[in-house]
Amino acid sequence: MHSFPAPALVLVEEMAAAAKANPAQAIAFQGAPGANSHRAAVEFSPDCLPLACFSFEDALDAVKSGEAGRAIIPIENSQHGRVADIHFLLPESGLFIVAEYFLPIHHALMAIPGEKGAARKFEGAYSHPQALGQCRHYLRERGIVPLAYADTAGAAALVAESGDSRFAAIAPALAADLYGLELLADGIEDAADNMTRFVVLAPEPLPPEARTGQIAMTTFVFEVKNVPAALYKAMGGFATNGVNMTKLESYQKGASFSATMFYADIVGAPGDPAVDRALEELAFHCKELRILGTYPQARERG
Repeated sequence: MHSFPAPALVLVEEMAAAAKANPAQAIAFQGAPGANSHRAAVEFSPDCLPLACFSFEDALDAVKSGEAGRAIIPIENSQHGRVADIHFLLPESGLFIVAEYFLPIHHALMAIPGEKGAARKFEGAYSHPQALGQCRHYLRERGIVPLAYADTAGAAALVAESGDSRFAAIAPALAADLYGLELLADGIEDAADNMTRFVVLAPEPLPPEARTGQIAMTTFVFEVKNVPAALYKAMGGFATNGVNMTKLESYQKGASFSATMFYADIVGAPGDPAVDRALEELAFHCKELRILGTYPQARERG
């Protein structure tokens, strides 16, 4: 909590007090108040108590410790790809994915109030690396150096705290109101269809009856045996059983570069005969297979 800039810390402490009074209703998110993850939490569950956490690990730990009933975590962006470290953090957390949420992302440029308005020149702009990447053309055209910070709204609070007119922040427009900054330009993202997918995590998996009548998604990680064509054979079961795999990404396990883990999403749920057959065949070719969650599909794939 105390890693936030002072203007954000007051709001963070208010959130923490409200969440402490009713932890089951709290949804932990990474970032300062006003961040896109804050928006995602209240739009996904309007009656929730949003709980700001400085890092992804802090947000996950809040659920594990019982400070919050759920956490909402960004996992991928349509323009900038996978959110760093998420594929490592989710399996390690021991939590389960119980929902997904898609949030349209819009970025704004803001700074301490000053003369010249939007015509002002800045040496740099602070924001989360994902946001900087999503606005890279805008920044490059104006000669603004991208400066990485832990989150978007936290960057706005940092600029407000510093009072330095040489630097701006890229954050949701809400952050300008929260931290008394001047909104200089809105909608500066490079793509109009910029979208981030979030997953909601809880200590227990979603019971099957909670998704009755809904199309399901299942997310899992696996490591294939170190033999030729193991991945090809492991994937064959999904093709032969007609199970749609909508996502497959690899990442290295450990520092040896000899063990590759895979992260996958499929349409369907364990208990469906086709999914069960595909997962059984996958398991035969794997050293490790772990299901991270089965949950209702929020957006049609394909």
